[in-house]
Amino acid sequence: MAFIPEPSVAIVLVNWNGFEFTEACLQSLQCLEFPDYKIIVVDNASGNQEGSRLKAAFPDILLIQNEQNLGFTGGNNVGISKALEDGYSHIMLLNNDTEVEADFLGEMIRKLQADSKLGMVQPLICFLHEKDQVWSAGGKWNSFLGRAITLEDRKFLSNIHVADRPLDWATGCCMLVTREALLKVGLLNEGYFAYFEDVEWSLRFRENGYGIALTSKAKIYHEAGASSKKKHTEGTLSARVFYLHVRNQLFLLRSVCSGWEKPFSFAYHITRFSLWMGYFFIRGRFQKFKSVARGIKDGFNFPLQNPMQWP
Repeated sequence: MAFIPEPSVAIVLVNWNGFEFTEACLQSLQCLEFPDYKIIVVDNASGNQEGSRLKAAFPDILLIQNEQNLGFTGGNNVGISKALEDGYSHIMLLNNDTEVEADFLGEMIRKLQADSKLGMVQPLICFLHEKDQVWSAGGKWNSFLGRAITLEDRKFLSNIHVADRPLDWATGCCMLVTREALLKVGLLNEGYFAYFEDVEWSLRFRENGYGIALTSKAKIYHEAGASSKKKHTEGTLSARVFYLHVRNQLFLLRSVCSGWEKPFSFAYHITRFSLWMGYFFIRGRFQKFKSVARGIKDGFNFPLQNPMQWP
C-alpha cells in the first residue's frame, strides 16, 4: 500500500496501572502499515515498574515516566509537548486499552490530506470483545441540553451503514490532529484531569475554524473504560469517576454554553445528577452520593482553568 511520505505521526499512549492493556495495544501497533510514526508512552506513575517493563518489551517506544499521576489530560499533554518538540506533523491520542487495524492510521492521514479545513479526525471504534458492535462513530453536541451524544452507540454494523461524516466532537479514545491546528487551538485543558476534556477540546477546534470528521474506513477496537472499571466497595465504577464526571460536565457547560442555552442545559444536568443522588442514597452507596454532591459544588465553584499553549 503506497503512502505519501511527508506526514509524520507521533502516537501518544498514557499508561496508568494498565500494563496488560498497553502491552496488547503496542503489540497491535507493530503491524501498522505506515512509514513514519513514533509511539510515545507516557507512564503516569504506575506501580510495579510498568513503564520500565513496557520499554523492555518494546524497545522502540519513547518512554516518558511521570513522577505523579497527571490524569488523561496532563499525561497526554506531556506526550503532545514532546511530539511538538520533535517536529511531528500530526499527533494522535490513543487509549491504551485499544487494538488497531493495520491500515487505520493511513486512512486517517488520507482523510486529513483530502480536506485542508479539517484539524481533527477519529476512526470508527468498535468494542474489543464484540467487534461488530459500535462503541463510537463520533459525537454530536446538543447545545440546547449541553449534551455530548455518541453516534451509533452500541449499534451493530450488520444493521447500519456508517459513512464518513462531519462531527461536532471526536472521542479522546482515538483522535488524530494536525500540528498546525494544535498550535493554534492549544493543548488539552488540564483542569479536567479526565472525562469531557475531549469534548471541550473538540469544540475549541471548531471555534477556531477547524473541521472534525469521522474516517469510517479506519477501524479500531476498544476495551471501554479499562482504567475506571475496577471492583470497588460500591460497585464497578469508583466514586471518583462520578465526581469527575459531574464536576467536568459543569465545567463544560460553564465554558461553552451561553445565552438562552444556559438555563436549559444546567436544569437538564442538575436534574440528572439529583436522580443519581437519589438512586445512590436508596441503594446505600453513600460514597458515590457524596461524590456527586461534591462534584456539583466544585463544578460551580472552582475557577475554570485556561488551556495550555505550546511552547
